[in-house]
Amino acid sequence: MNLLVGKTWVFGDDISTDHIAPGRHFHLRSNLPELRKHVLEDAREDFAKNVKPGDFVVAGKNFGLGSSREHAPAIIKLAGVSAVLAQSFARIFFRNAVNIGLPVILVNTSGINDGDELEVNLEKGILKNRTSGKEASFPPLSKEMMGILKDGGLVEHIKKHGEITL
Repeated sequence: MNLLVGKTWVFGDDISTDHIAPGRHFHLRSNLPELRKHVLEDAREDFAKNVKPGDFVVAGKNFGLGSSREHAPAIIKLAGVSAVLAQSFARIFFRNAVNIGLPVILVNTSGINDGDELEVNLEKGILKNRTSGKEASFPPLSKEMMGILKDGGLVEHIKKHGEITL
């Protein structure tokens, strides 16, 4: 879990929860595997059908804005995405992602292109673009955050440890 490697899917600024989990599929919210088939289709029609396990979602500013759809980060994770990297996140999306065990990384994403191969070290806070050879740093994830992610999210972490220590 410390080191993630995968290809990128690049999105722009202001990708909303409606882009992630289209409202017209609201009736599928209790069937996440089925809803996952529509993840991010309003932002990129080819994403849901072609994303591979380990791939990264890379975005600009304000990723996940809009309504508090807990299923938005859940279906990104179900699609096999190893992490979402963005210049900024909507606060509720960020919290929901942590709660379900999806890494969300605040990092300068300019210069990352579609299909680039990235290597992300969560504990050291280093992003290496294996395609371009460029590196960027981000605030490394804390020991506590790594524990939550390794356990599969906040609920599983509490079940396993009985409490959260910050």
